[in-house]
Amino acid sequence: MNTQSFAPDESLRLIRSMIDKTRQDISDNSIYFLIWGWGALIGCIGQFVLKVVLNYNNHYNIWFVTIICLILSVYVGIKDRKREKVQTYVGESMGHLWSGLGITFFVISMIFMRIGWQYCFPFFILLYGLGTFVSGRILKYTPLVIGGCISFLLAMISTWVTYDYQMLLAALALLASYIIPGHMLRASYNNAKNKGVAN
Repeated sequence: MNTQSFAPDESLRLIRSMIDKTRQDISDNSIYFLIWGWGALIGCIGQFVLKVVLNYNNHYNIWFVTIICLILSVYVGIKDRKREKVQTYVGESMGHLWSGLGITFFVISMIFMRIGWQYCFPFFILLYGLGTFVSGRILKYTPLVIGGCISFLLAMISTWVTYDYQMLLAALALLASYIIPGHMLRASYNNAKNKGVAN
């Protein structure tokens, strides 16, 4: 029976390579950050414009945009599955994190449908921050950590403003935690892909 032991520096290199691979996988899949980031941003700003600027009663209908986000995510997911690679423990952990957050968003939305939406945005902003902060810490990717911290701060600030302006703070949180890091990850993925082609 063969047993193999790793020296401490070899173990660290292995962990580092797993993190790097997961970061590359996340860069590859940054499209999900962008789909949901831009979709929710359209929802937040669109609802603000419809409710506050245009005084439209059914302003919440803008959130049907999430159906488009879901369809796009499923389509991209099916395409990705066809070229699925070996998954690392870190990558699997990230998958569990975001699956759990997706379920949490759904459940908390059902709760607010029952008790009223007037307090929903501080909780949504907090969840934006949680997902990106933990992801950033796992991947050692500073823009995600910073985006998460900004979202935590905005969640606290949002308790001091009215529901209408909480929408704008949620939009700001989405920019900081999903959209800007998502575009940075996408640029990193495209650079790596171009280098691969060049080599």
